[in-house]
Amino acid sequence: MAEDAGSPALLRAWPQRASSFLFDSLQGRFVLAMLGGLALVQLTVNFVWYSQIEQRVRRQTEQAAHHVASGAVGAVRALRELPAAYRPLLIEQLRTMGGTRFLVFFNGAEVPVTPLAGQPMARLLEQQVVQELTAQLPKGTPLRVALASPVGLAVSPSGALLSDLPESWVEPSLIAAERPAPFLVIQAETEPGQWLYLSSTLPDPYFLEQLEFFTWQRLTPQLLALGLAVLLTLIAVRAITRPLAGLSQAAARVGRRVAPKPLRVSGTQEVRQAIEAFNDMQERIRRYIGDRERLFASISHDLRTPITRLRLRSELLDDTAVQDEFHEDLDELDMMVKTALQIVKDTDIHENRAPLRIDLVLQKMVRDARMGGHKIELHSEALTVFGKPLALKRALGNLLDNAMFYGEAQQQPVEVSMATGEPGGDEASLVLLTVRDHGPGVPDSALARLGQPYTRLDHGAKLRKEGLGLGLSIVREIVADHGGTVRFRNHPLGGFEVRLALPAG
Repeated sequence: MAEDAGSPALLRAWPQRASSFLFDSLQGRFVLAMLGGLALVQLTVNFVWYSQIEQRVRRQTEQAAHHVASGAVGAVRALRELPAAYRPLLIEQLRTMGGTRFLVFFNGAEVPVTPLAGQPMARLLEQQVVQELTAQLPKGTPLRVALASPVGLAVSPSGALLSDLPESWVEPSLIAAERPAPFLVIQAETEPGQWLYLSSTLPDPYFLEQLEFFTWQRLTPQLLALGLAVLLTLIAVRAITRPLAGLSQAAARVGRRVAPKPLRVSGTQEVRQAIEAFNDMQERIRRYIGDRERLFASISHDLRTPITRLRLRSELLDDTAVQDEFHEDLDELDMMVKTALQIVKDTDIHENRAPLRIDLVLQKMVRDARMGGHKIELHSEALTVFGKPLALKRALGNLLDNAMFYGEAQQQPVEVSMATGEPGGDEASLVLLTVRDHGPGVPDSALARLGQPYTRLDHGAKLRKEGLGLGLSIVREIVADHGGTVRFRNHPLGGFEVRLALPAG
């Protein structure tokens, strides 16, 4: 039963799938490139735009500070020069007639005012006003300047609020709840115990809102543009990569030796060129494989005749033992001829698995090697393995050839031994075969590379320049096909040792 879309397993796999799509697939990389490029462009444009707005607001702040400070200095001087008894009358008259832009109070103490928080430009405005007032008022005049919200703004030490004043004193729109404009509050001690309280809006009451740049109203169009760009990129890249997906599938079919079919040429110019080149390559491979199969078929056919003649001639031999050896060699040669086409098609000799007396095979190989003048010691016992006889003989022959050619010393023979695994151990059901030579061994750094195709060491390359470095790789493949293992090591007492472990018959 299929897993539910919201199952924990699928939820855990989702990040891995998303990461694979974004970083491994061509579509994901195109999306990342497009998204990253557009995001970088938009960030750069927004940064430049914001810098320009910040510079403009800074200039406006300096001008507003100078304007408000000039008006405040005039008001402070006029009220200080007026006798104290007449000041309330003048203030009342100004409130009634609207003769000043400031809301003016005389208080017996400083009124606590909370400045707007998190507004660097408001702090700049306050500093500019303080500097202007300090330069023009009598030295040592205590000053308090703050840009504050009109909501909850106190105008007297008793706690009277700006919102409690008559509407004729304050413009109602300036303290509207939906968009209150900040008030600049200036307090100066004109005489001991007498604080002049001046409150006013700025020429541009909402200048700070210009710095609220990254708002949803500004970001939403940009995010929509990014989303649309990603969608269009996905559609375009999908159309571009669809022919590439067909190309990869066709390449996989060729690797599995499926009969090649020309691909339909479509897509962009570069993709069309790749498909045309692939179709041409498919056709050349098909012709090459066909020619090679015909060549090996003709060679296999031609070899049958001399093999048959040799078999007939071996019947004329008087020595039965020699005759049997000839028959065995001819049987092996006949098997190789029969499987020549299969070797071409699949690099593997197709033969049935059967029980094989591995000790008898080794005894014959050792006897043939001694006839060739090589020194080999064999320690064997009657053991049987289950596998492909010709393939196993091929692997054992490669091991003995390597040991005799590359590792045979003048006084020390090649040592071949075989045994079964210890009962109760991990190798109890295995036949263990060891081939040790007394040559120079293999550098430790090269041990990990042994058994890989086309691996040749300096020692072997000097002795045999025409070698290909395939002997040990063939051994490893054959042993692995039988479910066994191969281990290479330098013997502690000198020389090189190869240890095979094969399933017992």
